[in-house]
Amino acid sequence: MFERLEVIKQRNDFITNELTKPEVINDVAKTAKLSKEQSDLSEIIECYNEYLKAKNDYEEAKELANDPELGDIAREEESKQEARQKELEKQLEILLLPKDPNDGKNIIVEIRGAAGGDEANIFAGDLYNMYVKYAESQGFKVENLESTPGTSGGYSEISFMVKGKGAYSKLKYESGAHRVQRVPATESQGRVHTSTATVLVMPEIDDVDYKLDMNDVRVDITRSSGCGGQGVNTTDSAVRLTHIPTGIVVYSQTERSQIKNKEMGMKILQSRVYDLMMRKQEEEVGAERRSKIGTGDRSEKIRTYNYPQNRVTDHRIGYTTNSLDRVMNGKLDDIIEALITEDQRRKLAGE
Repeated sequence: MFERLEVIKQRNDFITNELTKPEVINDVAKTAKLSKEQSDLSEIIECYNEYLKAKNDYEEAKELANDPELGDIAREEESKQEARQKELEKQLEILLLPKDPNDGKNIIVEIRGAAGGDEANIFAGDLYNMYVKYAESQGFKVENLESTPGTSGGYSEISFMVKGKGAYSKLKYESGAHRVQRVPATESQGRVHTSTATVLVMPEIDDVDYKLDMNDVRVDITRSSGCGGQGVNTTDSAVRLTHIPTGIVVYSQTERSQIKNKEMGMKILQSRVYDLMMRKQEEEVGAERRSKIGTGDRSEKIRTYNYPQNRVTDHRIGYTTNSLDRVMNGKLDDIIEALITEDQRRKLAGE
């Protein structure tokens, strides 16, 4: 590990030196590339420098341990710095784990009401509100893409984009089936019902990651329908995109402009096709996919929201909290941190 850290430190020093050269400064593309690489290394470098300082302080204290006047203070400092070194070693192990290349990206989220009829759609709306509040607490921006309202509230389907650095790293574990247990507003007998809504989280994909072959995409222009103002109902601005090889269909009508709807639809289609490709590749690996916490499989039941007991349970890691009211208000930090910690533990264990 420390050999790797020394190589990283040398690379960081090299980049620092390169960024002072006039020929590099005048090359905007190269400067941006090197600056990004250095930014990616900064957390590791900072932690490693702290470790080296703790190690140096430990050695100095050890030398003074037998000093008749300073011995007691030195031995206390020696113990303190030894513990600090161990703590920083653990942090460095985690920082050196292979990073998901999508972690820093924006995301596209799709939520659908599943089993449970109207109550499932209402729950889908509750999940949407939960994610919006969480995103706002993180300083992320939410942009709605497409939605189909439920007849009794909520949504039978809604898709939206969450923009902000690290959005995928925080919310990538949310894909799967979410189950709610509560007394629906439409239940006259006061009985607890169980309903589900599915969530799919995909990184926003650009042409550098994957470029759609437009020969594989059929574009149909249709008249917009549903709510949205007078212009929505009277212009042929809605766009339906079909990816012929996979059969994936995207319908976009949020914007009044046909061009904007096509651009947004292509963005969603590109992410969906890429997500499908990645899942197929992981399924071929098999064991790797089973070890991952966030698989993107809508059929996997990942979490239960029990209203009578004010309880939320994440079944993948056995995490339970009796603060459902806070969770539904966007306070997802504890659950997400628990998922990240377990994911790191599995990677460190080589599972």
